Amino acid sequence: MFEHLREDLTSVCERDPAARSAWEVLTCYPGLHALIFHRFAHAAWQRRLYWLGRFISQIGRFFTGVEIHPAAVIGRRVFIDHGMGVVIGETAVVGDDCTIYQGVTLGGTKLYRNTKRHPTLGRGVVVGAGAQVLGGFEVGDGARIGSNAVVVKPVPAGATAVGNPARILGLDHDEPGRSGGQSDFSAYGVTGDMADPLARALHGLLDHAADTDRRFQSLVERLAAAGIVLDPDMAAKDGFDAGELSKMVD
Repeated sequence: MFEHLREDLTSVCERDPAARSAWEVLTCYPGLHALIFHRFAHAAWQRRLYWLGRFISQIGRFFTGVEIHPAAVIGRRVFIDHGMGVVIGETAVVGDDCTIYQGVTLGGTKLYRNTKRHPTLGRGVVVGAGAQVLGGFEVGDGARIGSNAVVVKPVPAGATAVGNPARILGLDHDEPGRSGGQSDFSAYGVTGDMADPLARALHGLLDHAADTDRRFQSLVERLAAAGIVLDPDMAAKDGFDAGELSKMVD
């Protein structure tokens, strides 16, 4: 118990620059308090004291604003930052060194008991504020979920998921693992390149269309120089403006 508490205090100080001392974290961080309540509730649940486990979890919810079902499995050095509005469901599994921000839901999409309804987060996963991870799938080690993303399918290890519904931006080829250090930790799941993959695809299509338009114009000019005159109204009919459309996509 006390070993876990020391690890939690250290991990919070590593991942939150606002933390000035372990005493401040111990007394003023509701995410840490929620984890302490959960450990007692989870211990009661494992001993088949189901009502007591739920009652302890409700006390923790009342004081911290974080709702963790007593059956949920929470790993070591998990950091729930700010915490208000976090909901972690019954069959959820949160791996070691994960970071979860306010307003996150690890929810289920099935109504059947005794089934895996809630997500499993691997080691070192960062879930940004307001993100909703819904379903009994896995989020791989070292993955990042951007703020307000709605994730409804598995996320590969080291990948970043953003948007609604969430799309995979790409993979971080560094070895996934503990995200406690400042060098590899991404606050709120924000990485250096957070462009929406759909916007990227549209920009690629616009660039290709603009390049095709330039080649076509060059061809028309060469035909005109050779004495072959095309439809004189062609220029007036061409209203394509790649730059303006690109601004709309951004």
